[in-house]
Amino acid sequence: MVRPNKNSIKICPRCRGNGYITIPNKSVVQPGKEVTLQCPMCNSQGEIDDPNDTIIIDADGTHRVQ
Repeated sequence: MVRPNKNSIKICPRCRGNGYITIPNKSVVQPGKEVTLQCPMCNSQGEIDDPNDTIIIDADGTHRVQ
């Protein structure tokens, strides 16, 4: 894999560089437990190549402008 420009690599704001996120499980079977998933924003890499810095963090969460 060819690495992009080092200045354009940013740590993923959703997983904070871990590559995974935990979300609360509100199902009836196991209430109160957390589910661990791979981060969809950085594809579990922990870093994103974002030369234009198109990530917006607002009250609704983290969004990427496309």
